[in-house]
Amino acid sequence: MNRKQVSKIILNREVIDCIVFWTKNCEPMVAKLKNISAYTYYFQFTVNPYGNKIEKNVPTLKRSLHSFKTLSDLIGPDRVIWRYDPIFFPQGFTFSDHLHFFRKTAKSLSKHTRKCMISFLDVYKKCKKNMKPIMYRNLKETEIYEIGERFALIAQDYNIRMETCAEKADLSKFGLSKGKCIDDRLISKISHKNIKAKKDKAQRDACRCVASIDIGAYNSCMHHCLYCYANYNFATVIKNFRRHDPESPLLYGNLTGDEKITERKQKYSAVYQSIQNRPYCILRPNIFQ
Repeated sequence: MNRKQVSKIILNREVIDCIVFWTKNCEPMVAKLKNISAYTYYFQFTVNPYGNKIEKNVPTLKRSLHSFKTLSDLIGPDRVIWRYDPIFFPQGFTFSDHLHFFRKTAKSLSKHTRKCMISFLDVYKKCKKNMKPIMYRNLKETEIYEIGERFALIAQDYNIRMETCAEKADLSKFGLSKGKCIDDRLISKISHKNIKAKKDKAQRDACRCVASIDIGAYNSCMHHCLYCYANYNFATVIKNFRRHDPESPLLYGNLTGDEKITERKQKYSAVYQSIQNRPYCILRPNIFQ
């Protein structure tokens, strides 16, 4: 948000309990995973039904499913979590369309993931302009509960556990618990350590993620999803993308010497995401979906 305020993050095993990657395209990462084999990590992998009119530069569904399965085969289904979010109704998209796509994808991924996280669209002022052409609508409260119930039944058919992400609605009666994207329980399981971390106070009240460190910058993801409140100016995104320097410690651009650099020393689970076609550090969940 402020070029002159820079956080310094130490990336060594002594301070990192886990790395969590958010992605819609893991292809650039797969060949590089051997470079982080000493670290505990897992992926939140979004597969949505909206296509390139809304998620403009996201790979096709066929490619996304293939890369999801490839990743799962490499690191195991516990470490690749399917995200179906945000849920909303673009013009011409129906309740039945969501059910059809969810079942189709659940069937395809049933042997490659253990859990699906869902959330419903929050419309921020920054992204309203980008979303205006698609004539979307949010879900009614009754529709939220109906989707929760119907999705839960489908997930049960394919042995996939369902959780919600930062949702106020209580869907527990359908078997959907309030989830943690940064999940100390999963981190404990895959790291074989007893991880105890408090809720991240910097996040929304409904978010249950444990404390973590974010890395990244706004307007830096080339996927250009219309609903993304962190990518609200695509011209700026392209400009920033072109400023990327592999030798720089920043996501884009370089230090000029007038920055205030603050070293972050909290021993929390570190959080990352991958920029399209390049495996670089960006922001945490709910920023780049």
